[in-house]
Amino acid sequence: MVKYDKFILKNGLTVLVHYDRNTPMTAMNLIYKVGSRDEHPDKTGFAHLFEHLMFGGSLNIPKFDEPLQKAGGENNAFTNSDFTDYYLTIPTNNLETAFWLESDRMLSLAFTQKSLEVQRQVVIEEFKQNYLNQPYGDVYLLLKPLAYKKHPYRWNTIGKEVGHIRNAGMADVKAFYEKYYRPDNAILSIAGKVTTKQIEALAVKWFGPIPAGKQQPNTYTSEPEQAGERKLTVERPVPQNAIYLAWHMPPRTDRRFYHYDLISDILSNGNSSRLYQTLVKKERLFSDINAFVTGDLDNGLFIVSGKLINGTTSPEATDAIQKQLDLMAKEMVQEDELQKVKNKIESNLIFSKISVLNKALNLGYYEMLGDAARLNSEIENYRKVSSRQIREEAAQLFTQKKRNTLFYRAKKNN
Repeated sequence: MVKYDKFILKNGLTVLVHYDRNTPMTAMNLIYKVGSRDEHPDKTGFAHLFEHLMFGGSLNIPKFDEPLQKAGGENNAFTNSDFTDYYLTIPTNNLETAFWLESDRMLSLAFTQKSLEVQRQVVIEEFKQNYLNQPYGDVYLLLKPLAYKKHPYRWNTIGKEVGHIRNAGMADVKAFYEKYYRPDNAILSIAGKVTTKQIEALAVKWFGPIPAGKQQPNTYTSEPEQAGERKLTVERPVPQNAIYLAWHMPPRTDRRFYHYDLISDILSNGNSSRLYQTLVKKERLFSDINAFVTGDLDNGLFIVSGKLINGTTSPEATDAIQKQLDLMAKEMVQEDELQKVKNKIESNLIFSKISVLNKALNLGYYEMLGDAARLNSEIENYRKVSSRQIREEAAQLFTQKKRNTLFYRAKKNN
């Protein structure tokens, strides 16, 4: 069990503190509740662009990394559809440096045309290199708008197109910052050999003076229930044909999430899993195959992806996968098979509570889901899932009329 204390500053900043006496390092995690779903459809990629801009220097600190490294710290960040996360580790005796750095860029990020231009180019190059010029790199640029027609999950975190980043103006960037990068839209979690009293004093000193925002919570357009199968075939210079099948599933906070997560592990977690044993090893239709859930805060996706062995056609691949999914919907999973995947998940959850950084990350994440205490009940949530529930949910999920199919056809050299 991860024990923690929680308090909220007058400006709305939520703070979580975990005491860990076994490490000389302290981890700080700062979540801003803003992701790509909060962007305007004509101005996408801003949340990810901002992740880069936040390292471009604040009003009082020209280079974020420099004082942190001098204090023995390391840091990184990531952005997804739902939130943006900044995290660091630092020797505990230098912890105030971290508070100084994070509070200054929350209060007064330095907006210069040079910084914007530099980070804009960095993101544009990342877009081209990782999404446009990489084999299968554009998969979510294609699959998301196939699966979503109304909800803002229909564009990827990097953005819809390079032009949206290229045209990001100073006024747009400032408005995005002022709306979302406020203390009442953030969760700060600390793990290390520190007391709640120490952290409260530091939080009040460094974050307390920052005013709360005036934002109204965003409302997201609901995705209508899918009424028919959707298909898209593209030809790309990829090494081999590939297929991606996607179905809509409940959000991360829904109790059924655990059912679908277990289904994905039964299908493809390891070489003894169903899809690998049947479609890779026995029938030799695929060179590799995976099933996974996106785990989004709103209705996410259950995805099955595979690379086809030469000679396997798109219909053959689709039918072979669907046959295995239908089997889960018709027959109850054996208890030993279900217990095996539960044991793997339980082991991963236990190991994730060892690292001081993971504990800070997890506390912030589960608080964002609604309650940090959920971190300590996750194992039980998986344990409670029965074979009958697995079968019932599979029958609900894997219907052909709600399937989205993306097929990559390898472009032949002339």
